[in-house]
Amino acid sequence: MGALSEFRFFRPASAAEAVRLRAEHPASRFIAGGTDLLPNMRRGLVGAEVLIDLSAVDEIRDMRRDGDRLRIGAGVSLAAVAADPLVRERLPALAEAALAVAGPTHRVAATLGGNLCLETRCQYFNQSEHWRAANQFCMKLDGDTCRVAPKSSRCYAAFSGDVAPALLALGAEVELLGPQGVRRLPLTDFYVDDGMKWLALGTDELLVAVTVPLVEGRVGSYEKLRVRGAIDFPLAGVAVVLRREGEAIAEVRIACTGVSSRPEFLVGLDELVGKPLDDAAFAAIERAIKRGTQPMETTLMSVPYRRRTTPVLAKRLVRRLWDEANQGG
Repeated sequence: MGALSEFRFFRPASAAEAVRLRAEHPASRFIAGGTDLLPNMRRGLVGAEVLIDLSAVDEIRDMRRDGDRLRIGAGVSLAAVAADPLVRERLPALAEAALAVAGPTHRVAATLGGNLCLETRCQYFNQSEHWRAANQFCMKLDGDTCRVAPKSSRCYAAFSGDVAPALLALGAEVELLGPQGVRRLPLTDFYVDDGMKWLALGTDELLVAVTVPLVEGRVGSYEKLRVRGAIDFPLAGVAVVLRREGEAIAEVRIACTGVSSRPEFLVGLDELVGKPLDDAAFAAIERAIKRGTQPMETTLMSVPYRRRTTPVLAKRLVRRLWDEANQGG
């Protein structure tokens, strides 16, 4: 890992000032925890002539309940999200996802917004300069070909953040601040299926907060496949949120990570509402996952393994939560 290149450093006191600095310095980047950005800069994967430090922007560092919604600032650490009593009680999928990120010391520094905006990853991209040069680089940096899909016109690097699928399953909304003011959009619209342009975030915009609905009767969970029990990014990750009414499904929402260039919220599961959780329901869940995800050769684990294990992980979570919902009732 090499040395950091030279850069200028600003520490604004407000979100508005941060956005203004971003507009004044097009070759700049925001930095919060820096747990992804700084290692990537040291490896020459990303560059920045200016870093805009968000650690003094108090308005993105608070977490508060507003009626039946929880607003979490993008600058809140993952450790704080995972430890919050309301999150643990009402949004366990989010607590588990935050707790699954990297290791304990990383989570103290890493922020919610940083994990939502995590750089896409690939075994061809996340390498040393010499390794990438020997392989003639790739489309994501310095090359013109996607090494995962050489005939493709787009990059297939995978999004591997943990908190995004939990928030997608929970129906979260993001709040963005730009020179024209604040705009809000569902988290499902925040992501784009392209490894090089995976965020619907303007170059002059700042992710300020995430708002999550607090829905009575929901149970949820997040699990991921990884080689080691800590540190590793997900080979595949699944978040499930469901509600049960007697022997009928009242709601089931599933999202995945590590299996496409964006976190994938599975569509088509509304057809299960009002029906029992039986073999037909599990078959529909498996079809939705196979239809809605696209594992590629972006990790050291084989594509067939990830393609087969992701539905297994999802169905296991659904069954466990179904039983928990019954006990809770």
